[in-house]
This record gives sequence, structure tokens and C-alpha cells, in this order.
Amino acid sequence: MNQHRDGRGTLSSTLLLIAANILVPVAILIFATGFFPYKPLLPGLATYANLPEYGEPPEPPFDKLVFMVIDALRSDFVYSYNSGFAFTHGLISNGDAIPFTAHATSPTVTMPRLKAITTGSIPSFLDVVLNLDEGDESSSLASQDTWLAQMKAKKTGKLVMYGDDTWLKLFPGTFDREDGTTSFFVSDFTEVDNNVTRHIADELMRKDWNTMVLHYLGLDHIGHKGGPRSPHMIPKQREMDGIVRQIFTGLWSEPHLSKTLFVFCGDHGMNDAGNHGASSAGETSPALVFASPKLQAIQTNFHAPLPEDERFQFYSSVEQSDLAPTLAALLGFPIPKNNLGVIIPEFLPMWSKKEDQVQLLLRNAHQMLDIITAAFGSQILDAANLTPENCAHPQTDYQELACEWQDISNTAKQHGLSTDDSAHAAWISRTIKWLRKAQGLMSGMASNYDVPRLFIGIGIIAVAVVLAIMAAAKSMSEPATSFLPFGAIVLLYGIMMFASSYVEEEQHFWYWATTAWFGLLGLKGFRGKSPSIQGMGSIMALFALRIIRGWNQTGQKFAGESDIVKRFITSNPSLLWFLVGATYLWIHREIIYSLVSLPRSVRYSGATGLVLAGITFKVAFTNEDAPELVVGSARTLLEMDLAKGASLVTRAKTVFIGLGFATVGAVGMALLGKRQRQRRPGSGKRTGNDLQGITALHNLYTLLAMTQSRTTNIPLFLLFNIIYQYLRACVDVGDGLSLVELSISSLLLQFMAFFAFGGTNAISSVDLSNAYNGVSDFNVSVVGILTYIGNWAGSMYWTFATAVLLLVLLKKKSAAIKTRSRGDIAVGLMKGHAAILTIFTAASVVAVMAACTALRTHLFIWTVFSPKYLYCVGWSLGQHLVVNLGLGGLLFWLGV
Repeated sequence: MNQHRDGRGTLSSTLLLIAANILVPVAILIFATGFFPYKPLLPGLATYANLPEYGEPPEPPFDKLVFMVIDALRSDFVYSYNSGFAFTHGLISNGDAIPFTAHATSPTVTMPRLKAITTGSIPSFLDVVLNLDEGDESSSLASQDTWLAQMKAKKTGKLVMYGDDTWLKLFPGTFDREDGTTSFFVSDFTEVDNNVTRHIADELMRKDWNTMVLHYLGLDHIGHKGGPRSPHMIPKQREMDGIVRQIFTGLWSEPHLSKTLFVFCGDHGMNDAGNHGASSAGETSPALVFASPKLQAIQTNFHAPLPEDERFQFYSSVEQSDLAPTLAALLGFPIPKNNLGVIIPEFLPMWSKKEDQVQLLLRNAHQMLDIITAAFGSQILDAANLTPENCAHPQTDYQELACEWQDISNTAKQHGLSTDDSAHAAWISRTIKWLRKAQGLMSGMASNYDVPRLFIGIGIIAVAVVLAIMAAAKSMSEPATSFLPFGAIVLLYGIMMFASSYVEEEQHFWYWATTAWFGLLGLKGFRGKSPSIQGMGSIMALFALRIIRGWNQTGQKFAGESDIVKRFITSNPSLLWFLVGATYLWIHREIIYSLVSLPRSVRYSGATGLVLAGITFKVAFTNEDAPELVVGSARTLLEMDLAKGASLVTRAKTVFIGLGFATVGAVGMALLGKRQRQRRPGSGKRTGNDLQGITALHNLYTLLAMTQSRTTNIPLFLLFNIIYQYLRACVDVGDGLSLVELSISSLLLQFMAFFAFGGTNAISSVDLSNAYNGVSDFNVSVVGILTYIGNWAGSMYWTFATAVLLLVLLKKKSAAIKTRSRGDIAVGLMKGHAAILTIFTAASVVAVMAACTALRTHLFIWTVFSPKYLYCVGWSLGQHLVVNLGLGGLLFWLGV
């Protein structure tokens, strides 16, 4: 860097910086449209293919369907010895039920899984984003062919739905009777399921429906809150088994239900931490059970329960998309047009005639061929292209598929209808194998990238990197050597993005990089002018960092393993509330001191009211979430009922309203101090309001972050304060921290804090537990903001802290440099800080985009690299542009 430039920089550096940050979202958008392309679908409802040689479609064994989804029903929850599904075990052993493990492809969240189940197709990865938006309607399946649309088209009865309102969003106007429940109030284990169960008895007595959909959420909520080993898990499984008993008993006893098929399944599973969204064995292995007294005709020989299996593979494994063609056969309707599923062969014996079995597989194959020809053209089936010479050496996968189909279709009558059972079985096996191969080929078509757009996006973001570097060179006066640690961080992080294991366990990079950096600062402090302050402070900071690293076991490979929270905090609730109480007492003191310009009575009463509202809300919230943790002083505080029995929504609103009023006061203090400085620009006199307003905003945000964090994470803010006080001392004392060192510290701490709070690069780690604080009716903007704060609470803390530290550095430089105005120095500091953050942001986006492009055919592209890209978008647009530059810049401007 040019050491002779003043800190103000030039107009060109400002324009370069603005241009670089405009290019970041542009590049992200262009790359996303190439990486997540729109998948064209065949329009309209399917009709039966004309197969004159086989006549009409086979008579279906069932005419009604009860389809029950138990959210996050992992296979072992139903099939293992530790299961609560005792009645279901009896059904399986008696031959009244046929069990499977259904493979749920990533992303393992509800909306894309329901799309796969109902259409038989492969949903878009972007459905994981739409899954979080309860107000979204763009993901509707109203215009697509599904087994629900086919059952409605039969006009043999009404369609009814009770449970997760995702079904109502996916199928607007489809159900004749409905009662939806929201899927994201994850603290509710009981009422959310009771609202479904209360309808069952009445519906089983009605004769006017042909399809009843039930979707239970309580088990999933228990998983999110307490994991698969939660004490609430087995009782909930027994409750769900009771629902199975109630429905199956109705099928057995009610004559109008004698031809009803009962299917219950999970939409996905869960990992050892109770979350889902990624591709671990537990998340991708939900249970799938078909039940009916009529199934005894198949004469299965299953036993239940079974021993535990760490791979969660019990009985036969099928794809979730196989449900669509299987239901089509069993209930008698055309297979949905965009289906990529295969009829589950275990059900073929339901038809005793060989020609019926052959016809069902041929209809599945013809439907699959429609998709293949739509993708590759009808000419692939032309006889001229299927000569023995061409088929002996096929050039492409789809040509090989066409040649195999020619052989299968030509031998359907000869072998498929053969009186020789072995020849018939061999033809059935070959056809199912062909269907599986077609399924695999066409499922891969969901990854039809627009490669030119990928490279355009990478090119644009690379330009942004260059512009940001040029802006830093023009606006900063630090020597080039001071940027070496920053360069190493950028380079190592970029390389790491090309390894799936490092992406899954990214937290280790930030933990060790942050520790190494603070060790380096400590060595500098011991050699500085105030070794006792800076050196000893670094030891305290490193000690705090070590505790922070062990607080939550994060990442994906060791989720659920022992950590400080599991080993010491949740097992000792008294210690938890001691630490939580200490944190609230600390923030109470900080708020009082930072609002020193206000009258003493206002400061103390206001701060006390705010903190009491905050801690009583967290106690009440924890009592609903994990009542076993509310003991001792926390139980006493709850029983005092300071809020007079107010609901959680009201309690949270009280905290937010109080924070709003206090924020207005703090902003007023900051503006007052700003005006005083503008009136005496050259005095250099310290005023009472110099940093108090911004410090007060920092403390008020900390209280907000505590409100939006899990109770067990609240003590982390005490540890953050140790590091913050050390950095503040480093800025104030001796040579202090340079702008580059401060910016590097801020960058490292933001990422470190995100992972310390339990964040990962998996969709399954998105924390929704505080997304509805104070929300009575769904509002996508409010819930989105609360979700962001809940997941980036620690990172945002360091944005506020950095704004204060930059102002401390500004004060120091203003006192030391008399030849330049405070405003000029401030502009240089903010531009330099923004340039460093922009360089890292743009460079990290380049690395992630390049990794996604280079590894687009990698086995883990949709399970590791695609989620990482979505998190990269969150960091770049949310944390960098909105929080660091937008909010952080505003805070800095208020304090200048």
C-alpha cells in the first residue's frame, strides 16, 4: 500500500468501492440463475396410455386413501427395539402392513419432500428457501400433475386435509375440508398435533371422501428442541402409534372403509442433533409403511421390531418418488406426468394375473419414456437409431436406455406373459432395473446447469475483487506487509472451499485462525509500551476463545457429540441460570452506564424494566421449550408472575417495544454528541456524549441478541465482552491496533461467533426457535429479520462492537493528527475498513462459485456445496452489505 497517501483517499477509491459492492449481488444473482435453473415440466393431467394389446388398466385393489405424514419420522423411530410404535410392530408381523425405508434426497426439508412424494419428481434445491417462507405461493403445485390432482379428477369423493399448512400452500383450492397448522412454532409439541387428531374420529365415520391427508408436526418439533433422545420422543411415538391404531381399527371395522389404503411415513428424518436439511443417514432415511387388512393377500414374512442400525436401513429401501406410481397402481389412476418414481415391486402380487403385472410396469415405463423423449427428443426411439450395431456400442446413457427398452418391449409378451414363472420373474426384474436406470438418468437432469451464466457470475465477482483491492490501495496508508495475515486468511479460505469435508467442518478454520491471530496480537502486546495491559489481556482473550470453541459442538460430522452445554450446562440447570443471570446483570450495568446523559431515575428504571422483561421472557420461553431446565431461582422468578400471566408473544413484544424506545433515546444521544462536535470541530475536547450514544446502541443490541438466542448461548456474550474489552484496551493503549488489525479482528470474530452459536454450512442448522418471538400472525419480513438475528446474533454483536472500536480509533487518531479534520480521518477509516471486508467477501464468493462450478458433478454438490452457496449469499448480502456496511456504517456515522 502507498504509505504516503493520507487516510482520506480519493473520489476514485469511493467509486471503486461502491462499484465492487454493487457487483457482488449482481454476480450472485447471475450465478444463481445458472446454478439453480428452472426445470421445465410437462403440463396438464396424465391420462392412461393406449395399450390395445392389454386392454383396460388393471382393477385397483383400493378406492380410498388415508395418507399420514409424521414429520421427521426417522426409520428407527418405527422399526427398532427402542421404538414406541408397538401396535405398528404387530401390524408388520401379522402381515397387515408392509414396511420400507424411504430414501429422501437432499434437501431434507418439508416442502421439497412433499413435492417428491406427490409428483414423483425431483424438486428444485431452491425449494429449501421457499420452505422458510410461509407466505410464499410461487411453489404451488396447483398447475402440476400429482396424485392428489388425480384423486380429485376421479370425482369419487372429497379431499380433506388436517395438519401442516404447507399442504395448503402447495395445493391451494384442492381440499374440500381443511384445517392447517403452522409448521414453525417449534416450541409446541402438543396442541399442534391435537388440532389434527380431533378431526379423525368424525372423518372416519363420513363416507363422502376418497382422500384424507394428515400431517403431524409434534415429533419434528421435539427433535428440533431436544434431539432424537429427548425424553418427549418415546411418549410422542406412542401417541402417533395410537393414531395408527385408531385409523387401522376404523379400516377393519367400518364397511365403507374396507377398500381403504392407509399409508403413513416421514417426509424426512433427523440427525443426532434433531435437525434436518442435509444428507446424513438419519436425515435421508424416513419410515414408510403401507397398511390394510387386504395386504395379507401378499403373504409377507416381516418381523418387527428389529435391532438398531446406524445406517437407519430397515427392510427394503425405496425412493420417496416411488410413492406416486405405486399409489397410482393401487388406487387406479394414471401415473402423474412428471413422475420419476418406480412402482414398488413388492405390491405386484396384489394382482394375480401376470398380464396385469406386466401392464402396470409397461404403463410406468411409457410414462417415463414421455419424460425421456421430452428431454432428448423422440428420435432416440426411432428404429433407425436402434440398430444392432448402434446398440452394441451405445454412445450415450440415453441411447443405451433406448436400446434396452427396445429389447424389453419386444419381449414383453414372450417372456412377461410366459407360463414359465422364472421367465416372467426375469422379465419383471429386467424391467424394474431399466426403470431404476431411467430414474437415475432423469434425476440427474435436475442438475442441468447453465454453464455460461456460471462463468459470467464468476467473472463479475472477480472484477469486484480487483476493484476492492484498488479501492484499498488508494484509501489506506498502512504498509503492504501489514496485509500479509489478511492475505493468508483469504487464500487459505478459498482453497478450503474445494474440499467437502472442510466445508462441512468450516468452524475449525475460524476457531484456529482466530486463536492464532489473537496469539499474534498478544506477542505484539508483550513487546509494546504497555505489556501488562495488552499482554495479560491477550491471555484472558485466548482463555475466553478456548471456552467459546468448546461451548457448542457444531459442524456436521460430530453433531450431537459432547460439548460444554451438554456436559455441564443442561445437566446442571442451576449453573445455567447463574450464568444467564450474571449476563443479564452485566448488560443491566452496561446499559445504565452508557445512558449516563439521561436522568438517573430514567436510566435505572428504564434499564431495570428492560432487563427484567428480557430475563422473564427467556425464563417463560424456556419453561415452554424445556421445562426441566427451569429450576431454583428461575422457577421462583417464573412463579412470581411479574408479567401477570402474559403470553410469550406479549412478553416478547414488551421487550421489543422497550428496546425500541431505548434505541430512540440512544440515537438522540448520538445525534446530540454529533452536533456538539460539529459546533467545536477543532477543539478536540472530549464531551460526555462522545461515545455514549453508540455504546448504548451496542448494549441495547446485545440485549436484543440475548432475547433472540437460545438460553444456553446467552453466557457467550460475557465471554465476548472479555475479548471486546481487550480489543478496546489495545486500541487505546500505546501503539494500539492499526486499522488493518482491527478489521481482521472484526472479520475473524464475526465468523467465529456464528459457528460458536451452533451455526454450520448445513440447512439443518438454521435455528427457527426464536423466529416467532412476538409474532402472532405470520409476517415474512418480521420473521425473516428475527430468523437472521437469531442465527447471526454473535456476528452482529461484533459489527456493533467494531463500530465502537473504530470510533475509539478515530478519537485517538484525531488527537494525534492535528493537520486533518476529524471528518477526513473518519472517511479514511470507514473506507479502509469497508475495503478490507469487501475484498474478503468478494474473494470468498469467487472461491465458492468456482468450487460449485468445478465440482458441479461431484457426489456432494447438492448436499455440501449448494448449501454452502446459500450461506455464502447470506454472508455476502445479509452480513456484509446490510449489516457491516449498512448498519455498521450508519453507527459509525452517528458517532463521527
